[in-house]
Amino acid sequence: MTTTHYFNPVHIVHGAGALSALPGLLEGRRAALVIFPEARGIGLTARMERALGDALACVIEDVRPNPDVAELRPLYERFWREQADTEVIVAVGGGSAIDTAKALMTGTAGGGFDALVAGLAGDAPFAPTHFKSLVAIPTTAGTGSEVTPWATVWDRERQRKYSLHLPQTWPSHAVIDPELMLSLPPAVTLQSGLDALSHALEAIWNVHANPISDTFAVSAVHDIVAVLPQLMAQPASLELRGRMALAALKAGMAFSNTKTALAHSISYEMTLRHGLPHGIACSFMLDDVLSRALGQRPDRDRVLAEALGAPLEDAPRRLAAFIEGLGVKTRFADYGVDEQEARDMVLHALSGVRGRNFIGAQPAGEQP
Repeated sequence: MTTTHYFNPVHIVHGAGALSALPGLLEGRRAALVIFPEARGIGLTARMERALGDALACVIEDVRPNPDVAELRPLYERFWREQADTEVIVAVGGGSAIDTAKALMTGTAGGGFDALVAGLAGDAPFAPTHFKSLVAIPTTAGTGSEVTPWATVWDRERQRKYSLHLPQTWPSHAVIDPELMLSLPPAVTLQSGLDALSHALEAIWNVHANPISDTFAVSAVHDIVAVLPQLMAQPASLELRGRMALAALKAGMAFSNTKTALAHSISYEMTLRHGLPHGIACSFMLDDVLSRALGQRPDRDRVLAEALGAPLEDAPRRLAAFIEGLGVKTRFADYGVDEQEARDMVLHALSGVRGRNFIGAQPAGEQP
């Protein structure tokens, strides 16, 4: 019997009203609030300021979607110049806010951002010297960033994507309160829900999958397929928001140990080249990736059948129908990508770091 290793050090507080636990989690420490700009208009920034009270050191709200190095550089250097003594970052929002916070929590010797980017790019040895703790409070149900150590940083000028991943970039705490998700717009609700579905499936057709990650992933797929269509029809339902938040958390717990695979490897190119939102970019081709995964390994087929139901050979069609039923197109051509570019993109993705996690990147039947 194969020995399984599973590790996730994040202290999770989940449920309606979970935000009330925040002051206790800080344990008297000063905190910088990182939050998305629209939060002020919907009253969320003020709510967080009240929750933090005297512990609040500063508010950073100029967070942009898919954080880019050009935007992060002045923010990072100002933060480490002015808030070097602040012990905790509280990140509130979707993946972009939490990714921004993970970049900010990683200090370099001179407080310069270029040293961090050079390390991420592999251009220079990377030795961050100090870190801040992170409390991640997602307002979307999808990214899973609150229970993983990874952050994505973009460089659009160089058409590159960097992944920040260090032992110290795990959040210390995740506070998952579905009450904070009630104002989420329909488009973001859909995109984040499909992102969670992608995380769950990517954790299954993955060379690093194990029985523990499978348990989280299968449950997440079942929940998302059941809940997401209902939530799109009833966005004000706190019960459905809570169920979706729990499903996204399960997906995050699954891929926190496997990492993502081919669908995400493709998605980065679709976002860089064609501007596709991440949740759509990593989910529109899930049926195609599923087709590539089937038959690669009997153990993965069994778990996919448990997640998606029988007959498994019909699962790609059913998965595409589910995604299309939510109003998302499922072919490269729908996004202006011709056949040659699509082939090249998939081949490039298979050779990437995330693509090599996909079971179909290995010869059929070969075990990792």
